[in-house]
Amino acid sequence: MELDEIAAIFFLECDEGLAAIETHLAVYDRDDSDPETINTIFRAVHSIKGGAGAFGHERLQHFAHHYETVLDGLRNNKFSADKQVRAILFAAFDLLTDHVLAAKGERDVPDDARVLEQLDAVAEGRLSSADDAAAPAPAAPEPDENGFVVQAVDLGALFDEPADSGPAPWKVVFRPEQRALDNGQEPSLLVAELCQMGGKLIAVDHESLPALDAIAADESYLGWTLELPADLDRDEILGVFDFISPASTVIVERSGEPAAADTPAEADEAGFVVTPVSLDDFDIPAAAPAAAPAPELKPTPAAPAAPAAKAAPAAPAAGPSPTIRVELDKLDRLVNLVGELVITQAMLAQRLSESGIPTLDELSDLDHLTRELQDSAMSIRAQPVKSVFSRVPRIIRELESETGKRVRLEVEGEMTEVDKTVVERIGEPLTHMIRNAVDHGLEKPEDRVAAGKNPEGVVRLAAEHRSGRIVISVTDDGRGINTAKVREKAIERGIITADQQLSEEELENLIFAPGFSTAATVSNISGRGVGMDVVRKNVQALGGRILIANRPGQGSTFSLTLPLTLAILDGMIVTVGGQTYVIPLTHIVESLRPQPSDIHHLGPDAMVLNVRGNYLPVHTIGRLLSVPGARAQPTEAVLVVVETDAGRAVLMVDDIQDQRQVVVKSLEANYQPVAGITGATILGDGRVALILDVEGLVARHNQIGGDFEMLAA
Repeated sequence: MELDEIAAIFFLECDEGLAAIETHLAVYDRDDSDPETINTIFRAVHSIKGGAGAFGHERLQHFAHHYETVLDGLRNNKFSADKQVRAILFAAFDLLTDHVLAAKGERDVPDDARVLEQLDAVAEGRLSSADDAAAPAPAAPEPDENGFVVQAVDLGALFDEPADSGPAPWKVVFRPEQRALDNGQEPSLLVAELCQMGGKLIAVDHESLPALDAIAADESYLGWTLELPADLDRDEILGVFDFISPASTVIVERSGEPAAADTPAEADEAGFVVTPVSLDDFDIPAAAPAAAPAPELKPTPAAPAAPAAKAAPAAPAAGPSPTIRVELDKLDRLVNLVGELVITQAMLAQRLSESGIPTLDELSDLDHLTRELQDSAMSIRAQPVKSVFSRVPRIIRELESETGKRVRLEVEGEMTEVDKTVVERIGEPLTHMIRNAVDHGLEKPEDRVAAGKNPEGVVRLAAEHRSGRIVISVTDDGRGINTAKVREKAIERGIITADQQLSEEELENLIFAPGFSTAATVSNISGRGVGMDVVRKNVQALGGRILIANRPGQGSTFSLTLPLTLAILDGMIVTVGGQTYVIPLTHIVESLRPQPSDIHHLGPDAMVLNVRGNYLPVHTIGRLLSVPGARAQPTEAVLVVVETDAGRAVLMVDDIQDQRQVVVKSLEANYQPVAGITGATILGDGRVALILDVEGLVARHNQIGGDFEMLAA
């Protein structure tokens, strides 16, 4: 494996580690009672540090080392995590993320001096607090009548044996195995890391070094002996060797400590054998290598497994399922191939049908296998929205600090799975919606109390599957949208004219207009009028819609409706005029041929359909998309009842041809965006059919008040 590939894997692990740190920091901030939370954070930082050392990213390694020192103190209860310490943990996480980005080459190396000083102050107990300020300083001795300061001194102590000066320094013997360089490891970097921890190189064992012409560039021949400060923790030293082969020799002991007799060597949790032997047993040259050669250091074999078997057998833990990393490009190619297989299967079925050959059992089996293969391929791309939701507690925490508001976050449905593309692209819209809910939606604590509410506002984030789509909603219990103020600001910014009449729904949707903002001043949170505009554009680019449910004085809900998959869907093939279209099956409720008595005209162009006592608006696809030759009389056409976020509606088409799976091809990527169309597909007979954007057609018709020609324009 090439070194670049190994480095890419390291950065993937860094991204996973950072995601785990962010998630568990939010949990730890709310409740620090579970020790496993801080242990998980510590392990993630420790892994990043170890990998950074192996690849020579010294600044990242140095910062991670200071970060994990504080985390280690917290998990060992050396100090408590008060509000100030937790703020430092979050600031350190931000800088750790910046250091990883710098190691990737995506940004400059950040200035971490201030946060490093804060981390050191936490680790060394130097953080100032109210208790420290209140503690009285020791009284200085007062001079006597002659001006001399007389202090009682125990003279006997001056002649006693010197007190124990503390534990002896650590001595470390490190001898990597000969093939240590095979997997991209660099033992000399580990030695350099030990020196950065205050270590001093005592000797280098070069006994195994062959003649110059026999040296192999990919083999390791040297061993090192170092002395490290006594105040370091043994586990901290061993952590440097987390990523080396267990066949390497690692001996860690305090200088002068005798070896424990008859103690079987056991492998530690990292797989290394740490043997408490005396380094005095090794004839290590003090300075020059001309002294007597040091004995060859051989890997210490682990103890037999028999003694460990005497312990009570633990119940097998149901750990996570084994996983494998796959490049996204390879997965995309698989999905595309499955899509082509779906098209080929449709073409085969079409040819057999046109030839008059009866349906074969094997063809039905192929249809089932193709659908199962497609479902499996889609499930591989599916990811829970938890990876996006995990960022929200951090955003809420920052907004509380900036706005002075108190917010309680409620999360529901975070394990709801959607396509990876959707997960990657909803992060920014979701961030803007959360910031909008806290900054514009929730009131100040004193205003909430005056309105009879709890001083702590509630923001609820939820995800659910609904009719073959995913709905992500952000709800707050704040003041709601003040449409009068929205109208006033829209007129002020020239978005609408003063004499323009708009419905409540249209006024609410003005907040998505470019440049619109109700903020009185520009701040780090809002005021420039780009946030909600970005939300709408990003959601529409995914083929989704955003709806507002406003409750003045009680709060509002913003709902994102997005497709579950962007690759393959079930659709109904319909014709309008000479064109073929696809209506996504997830929208369809029923189809029917109406009786004349079921149709009621509302003017020259608008009409409604009576469906068992419910009057639904009829949208004529021929007029909406300016299709020549489309049927104009509903009694001669087919009416398809569809379910949308705006309610039920009716689409009028000429005929229904078939129902089958279709592969979605992006119009935006291959041509340009088209109003009312969400994509295209290739049918079994090779024709291209456009996929109708049902939500867009119905929503657009509602906005323009029935003027069908505007959409076509």
